[in-house]
Amino acid sequence: MDDTSIGWIAAIIIGGLAGWIASSLMKSDTGILLNVLLGIIGAAITSFLFGLLGVSFGGWVGYLVAGTLGACILIWGARAIRR
Repeated sequence: MDDTSIGWIAAIIIGGLAGWIASSLMKSDTGILLNVLLGIIGAAITSFLFGLLGVSFGGWVGYLVAGTLGACILIWGARAIRR
């Protein structure tokens, strides 16, 4: 994930939006701070994993898609561990 291409403030905003979308899709009750963290960490993990496959995400939309997908994976993983 190349955060310099969109900037840190944009990464936080898009990460928050991605985390919010993921928490809505997964019906998870998370706060604003956790949404931002889920979105940013999820985007980094997803971009890394897809990078291994040769797929790259770029720009605002790519970061949003990667963040949402990654945050969904993180929420699913947390639920699996709790059980």
